This record gives sequence, C-alpha cells and structure tokens, in this order.
Amino acid sequence: MPQETAVYTHGHHESVLRSHTWRTAANSAAYLVGELRPGLDVLDVGCGPGTITADLAELVAPGRVTAVDAAENVLGQARAYAEQQGLDNVRFVVADVHELDFPDDSFDVVHAHQVLQHVGDPVRALQEMRRVCRPGGVVAVRDSDYGGFTWHPGPPALDEWLALYRRVARANGGEPDAGRRLLSWARAAGFTDITATAATWCFATPADRAWWSGLWADRTTGSVYAQLAVEGGHASREQLEAISDAWRAWGEHPDAWFMVPHGELLCRV
Repeated sequence: MPQETAVYTHGHHESVLRSHTWRTAANSAAYLVGELRPGLDVLDVGCGPGTITADLAELVAPGRVTAVDAAENVLGQARAYAEQQGLDNVRFVVADVHELDFPDDSFDVVHAHQVLQHVGDPVRALQEMRRVCRPGGVVAVRDSDYGGFTWHPGPPALDEWLALYRRVARANGGEPDAGRRLLSWARAAGFTDITATAATWCFATPADRAWWSGLWADRTTGSVYAQLAVEGGHASREQLEAISDAWRAWGEHPDAWFMVPHGELLCRV
C-alpha cells in the first residue's frame, strides 16, 4: 500500500501515551544498549513522548540524539520530558521516515521502536534509515507482533478485539504482525549483516494487568483507533463498548496473564 495511505492507527489519546511513556531503554531497547557508548550520534525515529529517547541520550552523552516524529504535538511532550530530565544533547524534529531530511551517513545509530508496523512502506523506511547511518554503524528496529499475542483467560471478546485491531490496522495501511516480518523487510532493504532476536513484555502482576487492561479498555472506546474502527465499518460503537468491558473484566481476574512478543533487528551498515 502506498505510503501516503498509511494512517497512525493509535493516535495520541491519553490511553496511548499512557503506554508510550512507560517505555524505557531497559524494557524496550535492551537489544541495542550494548551497542551504545559515549560520543555516538543517534537518530531516534518515531520517538513519541520521548522516554526511550531520553535514556538513549544519557547513554551516549556527550554524543547527540536527534529525535523525530511525524506528529508535532507529541514532540512538545518529548521536549518537555527531556528538559525535565536535564538533557541538553537532544533535538526534536518533525520528519517522515520514508523521506528523512538528513544527509547520507549522518548518524552512528538509527533506532525505531514500534514504527515499521505503522508505515505504508517499511522497506523504503529501512532504506532511508540505512542511508543516513554511517558505515560501521547500526540500524536497530523493534516491533511487536499482534498475531503472536497470547493471554489467559481467553474470553471470546478478546479474540474479537485482536481480529478487529488487525483489520483496522491493515485498512490503515499498516502491518500489525510486523515483528515476524522485520528480517524479510531488512533483507529487501539491502541489509546483509543482520542479527535477529526476539523479546517479550509480560503483564501478570495485579498492577501490571490492571494497567494493561485499563489502557486497552480506554483505547478501544476513546482513541483514534475507536473512531477509525467505527468510521471504517469494522465495528459498531456497541461492539467497542462490549470489548472494552471485557478488557476490564479480564484485568480483574486473579490468574490473568498477557504476553506481547517482539521481533528485533540489529542491522550493521
């Protein structure tokens, strides 16, 4: 699907940012941390509210991090977070990963977390990330794989949620099962030196499952995703309310457990 038809399925509703601001280098970029050292220049693609960005900036200081996102509004939150953390080695720029406005060989590390599942042309995005990465540098990408999500207990409404989300995401031009496709996309983009790994998030404590179920309950009825689901004819408002209720009930179950698998790549240039 052409890049211009891709729509960011989640939007920036509070329930989405609740998830994004939880992310750190430790829980979302551990596969990359060993490659980082002081003095490196990093490009963080699709930085969102900037919590991972801030961790990267601390790890490479006095090197600099350039953080880009397609949405100007979320960059304001990222700037505020960096200032709160006392960081002076980060800059924020609006950019499209398909056409990065940077010269060739500009960065030692190019990083993207949960980005390629939302773009119209992930191979072109990877080619751009490769173009702006210096020889000897690394392009690091990590994406979840909705088709591999696993949970217990399994009410039918959560099966309906997963099928609905995948329909909406694909109708928007994205690929929700991106994790398993990263390696093939990277090879198509011209990378040959690739280390492919996988890692998971697991939500099983009472606090974790209440947080995870709550944000999805809210996202299902109040976010851009909910709007797109209804306007696209994928679900009725009543169906979304039922799914939201099922999420809340699941989160209260004493045995509730949820796993989110991720594909990860370190691609050397």
